[in-house]
Amino acid sequence: MKNNREPSLDDLAVFLAVCKAGGFRAAATRLGMSPSNVSDTIARIETMLGVPLLTRNTRSVVPTEAGQALAARLTPLFAATRAALHDVVDAGREVQGLLKLNVAGAVMVDILPPLIDRFLAAYPAVQVEVVVDDRFVDAIADGCTAGIRYGERLAQDMIAVPIGPRYQQLALAAAPAYLARRGHPAHPRDLLDHDCIRMRFSSGALTAWEFEHAGERVTIDPPSRLTIGVEAAPAAISLARAGHGMICTFGNWLAPHFASGELVPVLPDWWQQFDGPRLYFPSRLMPATLRAFIDLIAQADDSPPTAR
Repeated sequence: MKNNREPSLDDLAVFLAVCKAGGFRAAATRLGMSPSNVSDTIARIETMLGVPLLTRNTRSVVPTEAGQALAARLTPLFAATRAALHDVVDAGREVQGLLKLNVAGAVMVDILPPLIDRFLAAYPAVQVEVVVDDRFVDAIADGCTAGIRYGERLAQDMIAVPIGPRYQQLALAAAPAYLARRGHPAHPRDLLDHDCIRMRFSSGALTAWEFEHAGERVTIDPPSRLTIGVEAAPAAISLARAGHGMICTFGNWLAPHFASGELVPVLPDWWQQFDGPRLYFPSRLMPATLRAFIDLIAQADDSPPTAR
Protein backbone atom coordinates (compact mmCIF):
# COMPACT_ATOMS: atom_id res chain seq x y z
CA MET A 1 0.00 0.00 0.00
CA LYS A 2 1.29 3.45 -0.86
CA ASN A 3 2.25 5.71 2.05
CA ASN A 4 0.71 9.20 2.04
CA ARG A 5 4.14 10.76 2.53
CA GLU A 6 6.48 11.41 -0.37
CA PRO A 7 10.26 10.97 -0.47
CA SER A 8 12.34 14.09 0.07
CA LEU A 9 14.71 15.40 -2.59
CA ASP A 10 17.63 14.35 -0.38
CA ASP A 11 16.32 10.78 -0.27
CA LEU A 12 15.81 10.73 -4.03
CA ALA A 13 19.39 11.97 -4.51
CA VAL A 14 20.55 8.94 -2.48
CA PHE A 15 18.49 6.66 -4.71
CA LEU A 16 20.11 8.11 -7.86
CA ALA A 17 23.56 7.75 -6.30
CA VAL A 18 22.91 4.03 -5.64
CA CYS A 19 21.72 3.52 -9.22
CA LYS A 20 24.81 5.24 -10.59
CA ALA A 21 27.28 3.50 -8.26
CA GLY A 22 25.66 0.06 -8.54
CA GLY A 23 25.76 -0.62 -4.81
CA PHE A 24 25.11 0.75 -1.34
CA ARG A 25 28.73 0.83 -0.21
CA ALA A 26 30.03 2.68 -3.28
CA ALA A 27 27.16 5.16 -3.06
CA ALA A 28 27.80 5.66 0.66
CA THR A 29 31.47 6.46 -0.02
CA ARG A 30 30.50 8.99 -2.67
CA LEU A 31 27.86 10.61 -0.44
CA GLY A 32 29.85 10.56 2.78
CA MET A 33 27.25 8.37 4.48
CA SER A 34 27.35 4.95 6.10
CA PRO A 35 26.14 1.96 4.02
CA SER A 36 23.45 1.26 6.61
CA ASN A 37 22.08 4.82 6.30
CA VAL A 38 21.97 4.46 2.52
CA SER A 39 20.15 1.13 2.83
CA ASP A 40 17.68 2.60 5.33
CA THR A 41 17.00 5.53 2.98
CA ILE A 42 16.20 3.24 0.06
CA ALA A 43 13.93 1.15 2.28
CA ARG A 44 12.13 4.29 3.40
CA ILE A 45 11.54 5.41 -0.20
CA GLU A 46 10.20 2.00 -1.20
CA THR A 47 7.87 2.00 1.79
CA MET A 48 6.55 5.45 0.94
CA LEU A 49 6.00 4.59 -2.73
CA GLY A 50 4.77 1.07 -2.09
CA VAL A 51 6.93 -0.46 -4.85
CA PRO A 52 10.43 -2.04 -4.89
CA LEU A 53 12.97 0.13 -6.67
CA LEU A 54 16.11 -1.99 -6.37
CA THR A 55 16.91 -5.67 -6.65
CA ARG A 56 19.60 -6.60 -4.13
CA ASN A 57 21.96 -9.56 -4.27
CA THR A 58 25.37 -10.34 -2.82
CA ARG A 59 27.22 -8.90 -5.80
CA SER A 60 25.27 -5.85 -6.90
CA VAL A 61 22.20 -3.67 -6.62
CA VAL A 62 20.15 -3.32 -9.81
CA PRO A 63 17.12 -1.06 -10.38
CA THR A 64 13.81 -2.77 -10.92
CA GLU A 65 11.66 -1.74 -13.85
CA ALA A 66 9.96 0.83 -11.62
CA GLY A 67 13.36 1.94 -10.35
CA GLN A 68 14.69 2.39 -13.88
CA ALA A 69 11.64 4.47 -14.85
CA LEU A 70 12.00 6.65 -11.76
CA ALA A 71 15.74 7.15 -12.28
CA ALA A 72 15.16 8.07 -15.92
CA ARG A 73 12.70 10.78 -14.90
CA LEU A 74 14.75 12.11 -11.97
CA THR A 75 18.17 12.29 -13.65
CA PRO A 76 17.43 15.23 -15.99
CA LEU A 77 15.56 17.05 -13.20
CA PHE A 78 18.55 16.84 -10.84
CA ALA A 79 20.88 17.83 -13.67
CA ALA A 80 18.75 20.90 -14.37
CA THR A 81 18.76 21.73 -10.67
CA ARG A 82 22.55 21.55 -10.52
CA ALA A 83 22.80 23.72 -13.63
CA ALA A 84 20.46 26.30 -12.09
CA LEU A 85 22.55 26.42 -8.92
CA HIS A 86 25.73 26.83 -10.95
CA ASP A 87 24.12 29.64 -12.93
CA VAL A 88 23.17 31.43 -9.71
CA VAL A 89 26.71 31.12 -8.40
CA ASP A 90 28.18 32.35 -11.68
CA ALA A 91 25.74 35.26 -11.78
CA GLY A 92 26.75 36.15 -8.23
CA ARG A 93 30.37 36.35 -9.30
CA GLU A 94 29.72 38.28 -12.51
CA VAL A 95 28.75 41.90 -12.10
CA GLN A 96 25.40 42.03 -13.85
CA GLY A 97 21.79 42.69 -12.97
CA LEU A 98 20.09 45.46 -11.01
CA LEU A 99 21.52 47.74 -8.31
CA LYS A 100 18.53 49.49 -6.72
CA LEU A 101 19.30 52.27 -4.25
CA ASN A 102 16.97 54.18 -1.94
CA VAL A 103 18.68 57.52 -1.30
CA ALA A 104 18.26 60.87 0.39
CA GLY A 105 17.71 63.64 -2.14
CA ALA A 106 20.80 65.53 -0.95
CA VAL A 107 23.20 62.94 -2.38
CA MET A 108 21.74 63.38 -5.86
CA VAL A 109 23.17 66.89 -6.25
CA ASP A 110 26.88 66.16 -6.44
CA ILE A 111 27.80 62.97 -4.56
CA LEU A 112 25.98 60.04 -6.17
CA PRO A 113 25.77 61.00 -9.91
CA PRO A 114 29.55 60.86 -10.58
CA LEU A 115 29.79 57.52 -8.76
CA ILE A 116 26.95 56.08 -10.85
CA ASP A 117 28.63 57.45 -13.98
CA ARG A 118 31.83 55.54 -13.21
CA PHE A 119 29.90 52.44 -12.13
CA LEU A 120 27.92 52.23 -15.37
CA ALA A 121 31.07 52.78 -17.42
CA ALA A 122 32.95 50.05 -15.54
CA TYR A 123 30.15 47.44 -15.64
CA PRO A 124 28.14 47.51 -18.90
CA ALA A 125 25.94 44.58 -17.82
CA VAL A 126 24.43 46.33 -14.78
CA GLN A 127 21.29 48.41 -14.46
CA VAL A 128 20.87 51.07 -11.77
CA GLU A 129 17.61 52.32 -10.30
CA VAL A 130 17.61 55.20 -7.81
CA VAL A 131 14.60 55.81 -5.56
CA VAL A 132 14.80 59.30 -4.01
CA ASP A 133 13.07 59.35 -0.62
CA ASP A 134 14.07 61.49 2.36
CA ARG A 135 11.96 59.48 4.79
CA PHE A 136 13.84 56.87 6.79
CA VAL A 137 12.13 53.81 5.35
CA ASP A 138 13.12 50.15 5.40
CA ALA A 139 14.78 50.29 2.00
CA ILE A 140 15.67 46.58 2.04
CA ALA A 141 12.11 45.51 2.81
CA ASP A 142 10.98 47.73 -0.07
CA GLY A 143 13.11 45.68 -2.47
CA CYS A 144 16.18 47.92 -2.68
CA THR A 145 19.72 46.56 -2.65
CA ALA A 146 20.96 49.29 -0.30
CA GLY A 147 20.15 52.75 1.02
CA ILE A 148 22.02 56.03 1.48
CA ARG A 149 21.20 58.26 4.43
CA TYR A 150 22.66 60.86 6.80
CA GLY A 151 23.11 59.97 10.44
CA GLU A 152 20.00 57.87 11.07
CA ARG A 153 20.09 55.01 13.53
CA LEU A 154 20.44 51.72 11.67
CA ALA A 155 19.22 48.25 12.57
CA GLN A 156 21.82 46.00 14.21
CA ASP A 157 22.06 43.73 11.16
CA MET A 158 23.06 46.63 8.89
CA ILE A 159 26.54 47.58 7.74
CA ALA A 160 27.27 51.22 6.85
CA VAL A 161 30.17 52.62 4.82
CA PRO A 162 30.89 56.30 4.11
CA ILE A 163 30.09 57.51 0.62
CA GLY A 164 31.34 60.90 -0.56
CA PRO A 165 32.80 63.46 1.88
CA ARG A 166 33.53 62.07 5.34
CA TYR A 167 32.42 65.37 6.85
CA GLN A 168 30.22 68.17 5.57
CA GLN A 169 29.12 71.56 6.85
CA LEU A 170 25.83 73.38 6.96
CA ALA A 171 26.82 76.67 5.38
CA LEU A 172 24.99 80.01 5.20
CA ALA A 173 25.37 82.28 2.17
CA ALA A 174 23.92 85.18 0.26
CA ALA A 175 24.70 87.15 -2.88
CA PRO A 176 26.85 90.30 -2.51
CA ALA A 177 23.94 92.39 -3.87
CA TYR A 178 21.56 91.05 -1.24
CA LEU A 179 24.02 91.75 1.59
CA ALA A 180 24.65 95.23 0.27
CA ARG A 181 20.89 95.84 0.34
CA ARG A 182 19.97 94.11 3.62
CA GLY A 183 23.21 94.01 5.60
CA HIS A 184 25.14 91.19 7.30
CA PRO A 185 23.57 89.40 10.27
CA ALA A 186 25.67 89.44 13.46
CA HIS A 187 23.97 86.40 15.04
CA PRO A 188 21.83 83.53 13.66
CA ARG A 189 18.76 85.01 15.33
CA ASP A 190 19.11 88.03 13.05
CA LEU A 191 18.06 85.74 10.20
CA LEU A 192 14.47 86.07 11.42
CA ASP A 193 14.51 89.54 9.87
CA HIS A 194 15.92 88.43 6.50
CA ASP A 195 14.47 86.98 3.31
CA CYS A 196 15.31 83.28 3.41
CA ILE A 197 15.32 80.53 0.81
CA ARG A 198 14.27 77.26 2.46
CA MET A 199 14.39 73.73 1.13
CA ARG A 200 11.88 71.01 1.84
CA PHE A 201 12.50 67.25 2.03
CA SER A 202 10.28 64.87 0.07
CA SER A 203 8.84 63.84 3.44
CA GLY A 204 7.39 67.34 3.74
CA ALA A 205 9.73 68.59 6.48
CA LEU A 206 11.71 71.78 6.01
CA THR A 207 15.48 71.47 6.35
CA ALA A 208 16.64 72.70 9.75
CA TRP A 209 18.93 75.73 10.09
CA GLU A 210 21.27 74.77 12.93
CA PHE A 211 24.29 76.74 14.09
CA GLU A 212 26.94 76.32 16.76
CA HIS A 213 29.70 78.57 18.09
CA ALA A 214 31.68 78.74 21.35
CA GLY A 215 29.40 76.21 23.04
CA GLU A 216 26.18 77.96 21.97
CA ARG A 217 23.83 75.98 19.75
CA VAL A 218 20.98 77.71 17.95
CA THR A 219 18.23 76.29 15.74
CA ILE A 220 16.47 78.89 13.62
CA ASP A 221 13.13 78.48 11.83
CA PRO A 222 13.19 81.63 9.68
CA PRO A 223 10.24 82.74 7.61
CA SER A 224 10.56 81.47 4.06
CA ARG A 225 10.05 83.82 1.17
CA LEU A 226 10.88 80.98 -1.22
CA THR A 227 10.61 77.22 -0.58
CA ILE A 228 12.06 74.64 -2.99
CA GLY A 229 12.34 70.84 -2.79
CA VAL A 230 15.76 69.45 -1.88
CA GLU A 231 15.90 67.60 -5.20
CA ALA A 232 15.87 71.03 -6.91
CA ALA A 233 18.70 72.43 -4.77
CA PRO A 234 20.60 73.85 -7.80
CA ALA A 235 17.57 76.03 -8.56
CA ALA A 236 17.47 77.28 -4.96
CA ILE A 237 21.18 78.13 -5.09
CA SER A 238 20.71 79.89 -8.43
CA LEU A 239 17.99 82.08 -6.93
CA ALA A 240 20.23 82.88 -3.98
CA ARG A 241 22.95 83.90 -6.44
CA ALA A 242 20.38 86.20 -8.05
CA GLY A 243 19.98 87.99 -4.73
CA HIS A 244 16.60 86.70 -3.55
CA GLY A 245 17.67 85.85 0.00
CA MET A 246 19.81 83.93 2.45
CA ILE A 247 20.33 80.22 1.82
CA CYS A 248 21.52 77.62 4.34
CA THR A 249 22.58 74.30 2.88
CA PHE A 250 25.49 71.91 2.27
CA GLY A 251 28.81 73.72 2.11
CA ASN A 252 30.06 71.53 -0.73
CA TRP A 253 27.11 72.72 -2.86
CA LEU A 254 28.03 76.35 -2.22
CA ALA A 255 31.84 76.08 -2.49
CA PRO A 256 32.03 76.69 -6.28
CA HIS A 257 29.95 79.86 -5.90
CA PHE A 258 32.12 81.08 -3.03
CA ALA A 259 35.11 80.62 -5.34
CA SER A 260 33.42 82.58 -8.14
CA GLY A 261 32.27 85.37 -5.81
CA GLU A 262 28.61 84.90 -6.74
CA LEU A 263 27.87 84.00 -3.12
CA VAL A 264 29.47 85.23 0.10
CA PRO A 265 29.87 83.10 3.26
CA VAL A 266 27.71 84.41 6.10
CA LEU A 267 28.44 83.72 9.80
CA PRO A 268 31.10 81.10 8.91
CA ASP A 269 32.14 80.75 12.57
CA TRP A 270 28.69 79.34 13.27
CA TRP A 271 28.69 76.67 10.58
CA GLN A 272 28.03 73.23 12.00
CA GLN A 273 29.99 70.17 10.85
CA PHE A 274 28.35 66.75 10.58
CA ASP A 275 29.13 63.29 9.25
CA GLY A 276 28.73 62.71 5.53
CA PRO A 277 26.29 60.21 4.04
CA ARG A 278 26.60 56.45 4.48
CA LEU A 279 25.64 53.56 2.24
CA TYR A 280 23.89 50.92 4.34
CA PHE A 281 22.98 47.32 3.54
CA PRO A 282 22.28 44.01 5.33
CA SER A 283 25.21 42.15 6.84
CA ARG A 284 24.27 38.96 5.01
CA LEU A 285 25.92 37.85 1.75
CA MET A 286 25.71 40.70 -0.75
CA PRO A 287 25.06 40.51 -4.52
CA ALA A 288 27.95 41.12 -6.90
CA THR A 289 26.50 44.46 -8.05
CA LEU A 290 26.61 45.87 -4.53
CA ARG A 291 30.06 44.44 -3.87
CA ALA A 292 31.37 46.11 -7.04
CA PHE A 293 29.72 49.42 -6.11
CA ILE A 294 31.29 49.38 -2.65
CA ASP A 295 34.69 48.64 -4.18
CA LEU A 296 34.21 51.59 -6.54
CA ILE A 297 33.39 53.87 -3.60
CA ALA A 298 36.55 52.75 -1.82
CA GLN A 299 38.62 53.55 -4.90
CA ALA A 300 37.11 57.00 -5.43
CA ASP A 301 39.64 59.71 -4.64
CA ASP A 302 37.87 62.74 -6.01
CA SER A 303 35.05 63.27 -3.52
CA PRO A 304 33.51 66.77 -3.70
CA PRO A 305 35.34 69.26 -1.45
CA THR A 306 33.89 70.35 1.85
CA ALA A 307 33.51 74.09 2.31
CA ARG A 308 35.44 75.44 5.29
